[in-house]
Amino acid sequence: MAFLTILTLMEDNYRIFTSLLIAILLIIIFNFIVKRITTRLLKKAKSKVQKSNIKIFSRILSVTFVIVTLFITFFSYMGSWTGLGIIAGLVTAGLSFALQRPITGIAAWIMIIVKRPFQVGDRICIGDVKGEVYDITLTHVYLDEVGGNIQSSMKSGRNVMVPNYLLFEQNIINYTLTDDYVLEEINFEVTYESDLDKALEIAKKAAIKYIEKFATKEKWKPVYRVKMEASSMKIKILFYAPILEIYQIASDVTKEIYDLVKKDKNVEIAYPHMELVMKDKKLFKK
Repeated sequence: MAFLTILTLMEDNYRIFTSLLIAILLIIIFNFIVKRITTRLLKKAKSKVQKSNIKIFSRILSVTFVIVTLFITFFSYMGSWTGLGIIAGLVTAGLSFALQRPITGIAAWIMIIVKRPFQVGDRICIGDVKGEVYDITLTHVYLDEVGGNIQSSMKSGRNVMVPNYLLFEQNIINYTLTDDYVLEEINFEVTYESDLDKALEIAKKAAIKYIEKFATKEKWKPVYRVKMEASSMKIKILFYAPILEIYQIASDVTKEIYDLVKKDKNVEIAYPHMELVMKDKKLFKK
């Protein structure tokens, strides 16, 4: 009896080992094929939308194949749908309690695929983290961080992994959902003695110089706003520019405004200082 029991256990273990080995080999082979096909398709892709679709579709294929393979392997070993259903129910209940956040993350991943709030190549902000999406996995969104410890729109050189479950808890801002353009503004102040019309002309000229090649739509043309302050006229120039170049463009426009003002004798930049204005010179005569 003991010998028969040992043979039965060995047979069961052999079946388990064989089934798992076949499943693992199938998954490895399938992932290798999918990876090779994905690499070739990415080389032929011409836009970030196509690249995003290719990566997400390959990820769906891989995950689906793994789930189906494990499901069939387990069913083959159990040999009964009833037993499989009971065990699956118990496992699901235990996992749903212990892995609430990972499961929420998977739900968020499905939401990304279906609703497409962002895709690979988009510049987004999740909570306090801003960056460009370069990968979307079952559990995390990977970002090339922008700014970080400095006030800038340039890449910090750091990569950030944002857990998918946070997508249901944080605000998501997509700077490039409909197009790659965002609104930027530059403020400067001129004295009340300055020629205001000339100052506005300088502001628009500076902005147009650097965004003319981008301003293909009427709404993207620069506009100005003027406000009277206690000791100056505040000028605000607003314009649309590509988000990936906005920091450099804003810097170039600012310098252009400064250079043009310095050359014009009728416009003077206002800054905190004191001036003594003598209106009645007789009071100062002996």
